Amino acid sequence: MRKVILGISGSIAAYKAAHLTRLLVKQGADVQVLMTDAATQFIAPLTLSTLSKRPVYSNVQSEQGWNNHVELGLWADALVVAPASANTLAKMATGLCDNILSAVYLSARCPVFVAPAMDVDMWHHPTTRHNINTLLKYGVHVIPVAHGELASGLVGEGRMAEPEAIVAYLDHFFAQKQDLAGKKALVTAGPTYEALDPVRFIGNHSTGKMGIAIAEDLADRGAEVTLVLGPTELRPTNPAIEVVPVVSAQDMYEACRRVFSSCNIAVLAAAVADYRPTQYSEQKIKKKDDDLSLQLAKTIDIAATLGKEKMPRQVFVGFALETQDEEKHAQLKLDKKNFDFIVLNSLRDPGAGFGTDTNKISILHRDGKAKTFDLKSKTEAAADIVDEIVVLANRFKTESV
Repeated sequence: MRKVILGISGSIAAYKAAHLTRLLVKQGADVQVLMTDAATQFIAPLTLSTLSKRPVYSNVQSEQGWNNHVELGLWADALVVAPASANTLAKMATGLCDNILSAVYLSARCPVFVAPAMDVDMWHHPTTRHNINTLLKYGVHVIPVAHGELASGLVGEGRMAEPEAIVAYLDHFFAQKQDLAGKKALVTAGPTYEALDPVRFIGNHSTGKMGIAIAEDLADRGAEVTLVLGPTELRPTNPAIEVVPVVSAQDMYEACRRVFSSCNIAVLAAAVADYRPTQYSEQKIKKKDDDLSLQLAKTIDIAATLGKEKMPRQVFVGFALETQDEEKHAQLKLDKKNFDFIVLNSLRDPGAGFGTDTNKISILHRDGKAKTFDLKSKTEAAADIVDEIVVLANRFKTESV
């Protein structure tokens, strides 16, 4: 039975929450309703309590509310805020925690969905757009608003999606959850550090955000994921992901080699150093009056090495971060390293690259087909990449029958 928290904020669309609660219950969901104080002015808590067969919580300062806000955040399979008013979206985006709904949101470890509801000018206001984009960066799923007549009498975007559309959106999301069940996946993420001495190293600015987001999405869809993670403070939130911390390119290769042959999917998203110092100083290298020259040797090419061992039914995915002649260099890398497809991003695109919460990607396939995506949160970009992986995994499965 799916456990759903339905959060209701102050909007005229709150009247639709009764129908939404009923639809979720009919599907077999266990529904816990939370209401802001403003929401209780639009629909009675008694109505929703009767339909959900659970008490409705509306006051975080009450003993019940305080004792339950953390527990509920851990209990739920999904948190759905419908309607999500402009005020509630702003609180969620900024971490303001002054009611039961925002308190549970900050405690939730489950997927979060919002169905916005407001007038057309409020919906298009730069502040609301900023808050929506912030929530998208945080991985919140925004259910598209509808176009039509609004409570003000104006016609435009801002209507909350109908309850049937919200339920269909949730069904589609959870149906995806198991499309990689039984598959084993290897993901690399983060930088590698090649030591010069006990203090210094050769490295890069990668934080591992993109690779971690891919590992999270693969695990969410049912895959058994091993994440080989270079030196970064970031960690995945999904406890089912096995994290193998490494430092150098050689460490990363050895960790990958141990699991690659048993994997159905391998995604090499790490930014691996291409060179390492030929000499390592056991003591800190002291500054001298003259220049310091370093002799560098190539590190092992993890992608090319594993690409030679790739089996026909493995999905093998690489990344290319380029600064010029992007598609040309990515295509060469795709062919040379035997990837099934390569994810290209350019440092010339604003919002893409290391350390950002967003990315703008293109996916290039071996057959020459390419897909280009708009700037999105790295969580959304990861979902686009995993969608392509699912298509290939299903194709390989069909071809092997």
